[in-house]
Amino acid sequence: MDGADGRQGDETMTTMVDDYQADGYRGTPRGWRHGATWTYLVMLVMSLVALGVSFVLSAETLHLARNPDVKLDCDVNSVVSCSTVAQSWQAEIIHLGDLSYPNAFFGIAAEAVFVTVAVIGLARVAVPRWFAICTWLGGLAALFYAYWLFTQSVFVIRALCPWCLVLMFSTTIQFMALSHASVQTQDLPRADGPLGGLRRGLDTYYRLNLDLMIDVVWVLVLVTVIMLNEGVSLLRF
Repeated sequence: MDGADGRQGDETMTTMVDDYQADGYRGTPRGWRHGATWTYLVMLVMSLVALGVSFVLSAETLHLARNPDVKLDCDVNSVVSCSTVAQSWQAEIIHLGDLSYPNAFFGIAAEAVFVTVAVIGLARVAVPRWFAICTWLGGLAALFYAYWLFTQSVFVIRALCPWCLVLMFSTTIQFMALSHASVQTQDLPRADGPLGGLRRGLDTYYRLNLDLMIDVVWVLVLVTVIMLNEGVSLLRF
């Protein structure tokens, strides 16, 4: 009986393996690039960069408020101009009564949260699923805001803020790292849940390193958009 049970178990396991290979799914990818250390380290570095930029933008906003006619260090020409962007309504979208609050102030608060989350991830502290989901949604919101301001700068304001561009690129890489960590470290979504098909697709996506290709292509697309719209002005001092 034991021998028969053993053979039956082996046949069941073989069938499961064949099923996995049939649909191309091989489980969660392994390796240093998919672990908590690498993904959260990249997120931490980018969050620190974004936090530093937010402090710089906040300081320049205050300096510009005290001296409206001052020329900032990042005012290179009529197109590459931090002050032009800072004095637009898009730089202060939050209003409470007659008071308006520069976006950079909220950036400091948001990036401080992302820095904390990255440190928690590096320490491998277990967090509730709702916390991981909210963190990812917060990262998505930050990304949407960064791209909204980018499109406003390029197509509406017609001026580029160098610090804002650094913030956009750092936020982009930050979100890419956060998404990677959310899937591979926080197990979002679960392979055995209602979104199991999505999870298997994401595991294959990261195992084949397709995320690296997409990340590089996306950054190149952003650079191309900037160069096509303001390439000549960027070289004019």
